[in-house]
Amino acid sequence: MTDPLHPAETSLDTHFAFGANWRDFASRVGEVELSNARKDLIELLGRESFDGEKWIDLGCGSGIHAAAAATLGARVLAIDIDPISVATTKEICERFNVSDRVQAQVASVFEFEHSIDHFDVVYSWGVLHHTGEMDRAISIAASLVSPSPNAELVLALYRRTKLCGFWRWEKRRYTNAGPKAQRVVQRLFSLFYGLSFLLRGRSFKTFKSSYRSRRGMNYHTDIHDWLGGYPYESVRPEDFVDKMSRSGFSVKRQNVRYAGRTPSGIFGSGCDEFVLGRISANT
Repeated sequence: MTDPLHPAETSLDTHFAFGANWRDFASRVGEVELSNARKDLIELLGRESFDGEKWIDLGCGSGIHAAAAATLGARVLAIDIDPISVATTKEICERFNVSDRVQAQVASVFEFEHSIDHFDVVYSWGVLHHTGEMDRAISIAASLVSPSPNAELVLALYRRTKLCGFWRWEKRRYTNAGPKAQRVVQRLFSLFYGLSFLLRGRSFKTFKSSYRSRRGMNYHTDIHDWLGGYPYESVRPEDFVDKMSRSGFSVKRQNVRYAGRTPSGIFGSGCDEFVLGRISANT
C-alpha cells in the first residue's frame, strides 16, 4: 500500500498515528459535538444549507465535519491516509444516519494531482501541513475547486512561529518514541503550560475542564495530537494569501490571529483559517 497523503519517499515510521487519537475522540461524539460542528461550518461558510453541494474533505480525521456537512445537505467524499480515521468516519456517519451522503476511503491528496474531478467545497482542516509537502498539497487542493462562482477552498493551516524549527524536531522524535517516553513529554509540557497560567493569574484547572466544550477534543488527547503531529510545516498568513493570489484565488473570509507578526510559539502554534474563492469567479 502506498503512503496516502504523503509523498512516496516519506516513511510511515515518521508519521504520527492521528487515526488512533481520532478514534478516541469519536468514542465521545454525540449530538452536542455534531451540533457544534454544524455551527462551525455555518459560521465559516456564511450559509445554513449545503443542499446540492459536492464536497471533498481532505484528511477527514474523525469524520465529524464530513457528517456535519452531510446533515446540512452536502454530498461528501472524505479521504484520509489512516485506515483507522476512515473506519472512524464511517462509524460516525452511520451513527448520525448520513452514510448514504458520505463516501469515506483511504486515499491521498497527492493521488488527486491530475484529477479532472471538481468540487463545490474543498475542505481541509489542519491537515495539509502534515503531508510533508504542504505547498504541493495546497496546490492540488486548489486545483480541485470547481470553476463555478460560489465554489470555495476552505483551509486551516499552522501559523509560522519563531520556534517552528524546534517543534519540527520535537515532533519527529516524539512520533518515534515509545508510549512511556511520550507520556513523560506530555507531563513536562503540561507542567510548564500550567505554570504559564499561574504566572498570568489564570486557572489552569478551569481551562482544562472547559477544553472539550471549546475545542471539541479532550485536553490530553489534543496535547498528544500537538506533540506528535509530524510531518510539520507552517506558513505566515500574508505569504499564504500572496501565494494563493498568484494562483488565482482571493480570500473571502479569514481568521488570522497574529497578522503582520511572528509569535514566539513557546507552547506551539495554532491554525489560521481561510475561505477562498477563484478570483475570476469573484470579479
